[in-house]
Amino acid sequence: MSPRVRLHVDHPLGAAQTVPLDRDQAHYLFAVMRLNGGDAVALFNGRDGEWLAQVAQAGKRGGALICLERTAALKIPPDLWLIFAPIKKARTDFIVEKAVELGARRILPVQSTYTNSERIRRDRLQTHAVEAAEQSGATFVPEVAELERLERLLDGWPAARQLMFCDEALARQGGSDETPFAGMARGAPWAILIGPEGGFSEAERRRLAAMPQAVAVRLGPRILRADTAAVAALTLWQSALGDW
Repeated sequence: MSPRVRLHVDHPLGAAQTVPLDRDQAHYLFAVMRLNGGDAVALFNGRDGEWLAQVAQAGKRGGALICLERTAALKIPPDLWLIFAPIKKARTDFIVEKAVELGARRILPVQSTYTNSERIRRDRLQTHAVEAAEQSGATFVPEVAELERLERLLDGWPAARQLMFCDEALARQGGSDETPFAGMARGAPWAILIGPEGGFSEAERRRLAAMPQAVAVRLGPRILRADTAAVAALTLWQSALGDW
């Protein structure tokens, strides 16, 4: 029995556990994906790993699945936050999706001096995070936090959490053969900060430079768009200090 559908549920998973389906889930499984009674589904809830389940009841407005066996243990990504300034809707969605795929544990939208977007739909972005986890085989779904002012986030910054500050002002400076993480051990809590399309203000740059936890990082010789920078920074950190 090999499932072709993977579904996130907010319900405990365990051997012989019945998992009820709401109307949207039933529509997706039975109307969109055309599953029938007895068909297999892979389930995860972000807590109990991944489980092989079987359709026990199928209806237009609901249904039920039965858990058969656990197929993968819960794998929590490294203690890495992605902090970014929201941009256009589709590109913000892209950042959230790629953060999940690339292994961020928490996603924090912030409003900086030059952030264009003054509000977000956190519930919609959280849905995108769930969908990215479903498609990428993840067993953990990171939280998407509410939009917060950057200065307020920095005011309460944890002393033990390092901050990878991706400074676009460094793009045209000469590169170095030495990795920015040389000598740093894996396992410590980190965060990556990506600025808005307009970049960081001088006041923000000075404050970040004064933080003992902050490490300014140059993402190559070209200025990257915010969504590209997020992918590049996550890749750089994961390859040096993460679980790759």
